Amino acid sequence: MTSATSSRILKLLSLLQTRRDWSGQELADRLDVTPRTVRRDIDRLRELEYRIEAWKGPAGGYRLAAGSELPPLRFDDEQAVAIAVALRGAPALGVDIDEAAARALQTVRQVMPSRLRHRVDGIRFTGSADAMVEMRVDPDVLEIVSTATRDRLVLRFDYTPTPTSESVGADDSTPVAPRRVEPHAVIARGGRWYLVAWKLDSAEWRVYRLDRITPREQLGAQFEERSIPTGDARTFLEVRFKGAGDANEWPCTGDVLLRMPAFEAASWLPDALVTEVDETSCLVRLGSWSWTGLLASIARFDADFDVVGPPELAEAAAALAARFAAASDGAP
Repeated sequence: MTSATSSRILKLLSLLQTRRDWSGQELADRLDVTPRTVRRDIDRLRELEYRIEAWKGPAGGYRLAAGSELPPLRFDDEQAVAIAVALRGAPALGVDIDEAAARALQTVRQVMPSRLRHRVDGIRFTGSADAMVEMRVDPDVLEIVSTATRDRLVLRFDYTPTPTSESVGADDSTPVAPRRVEPHAVIARGGRWYLVAWKLDSAEWRVYRLDRITPREQLGAQFEERSIPTGDARTFLEVRFKGAGDANEWPCTGDVLLRMPAFEAASWLPDALVTEVDETSCLVRLGSWSWTGLLASIARFDADFDVVGPPELAEAAAALAARFAAASDGAP
């Protein structure tokens, strides 16, 4: 068997493992071979003790038999790289599974052929989890909350808020009684984990940080899924972080003419609309929590700029200029 054939068969196996049913033509298209070649590769997998069912007819196809036990792990190159990246990157996920991930990678590595072990060993990088050690999520909490979200079961938990700027966008009211919520989505954002849920006691949508949740032992009754105001949970979370209403936009949005090439400004303003005016200047439309915050984002470029609008931004610029002038008067 050639290396190309082996690689193709491994890819075929990974496709069969991703979903239950595949037509012969779908597999042929994905592997860029003929249906006849797919049939031969299926026979080879059966010789390796993989239980693969087939059905005939115009819609004929293949599936891995339900409940079948797979032979020892086999990975193609892309799967090996994906596993190494995912497990080595675990410290940056914000979940307290660093040691378990390291052990899992070592276990998986031992069943890989030498060629793939060398590829996995060559993938080395350092995550940035140290600053968030105190905010790591207990994997048991993540499992319980995710299960309640998946099965649409009412979740009861104690919540420990902290009155810091880090809690912006989350439910930080003083805990009096356990929260009772209908969990709709668990979202990872910036190394932290959030739960978007309908709070039953106050009948409103809330956002909770998983590192502050202590679930009660038993999950509650099943509930009907509700429509999230912004259409989806990720957008809802973004809206809350921007301090907006139901629209995914910043409370303050303004335009400035920045004396800097557009390509230089755009690389540092991923959320802004940057339009080139000429080789040395660009028009920037940017949003922020406040007008002063918007000006601070522009001032960091250490370049001249003109306020285009709205008037509130110009007024904030004048007030900020007076504040800086007053501060400089007392400088030695």
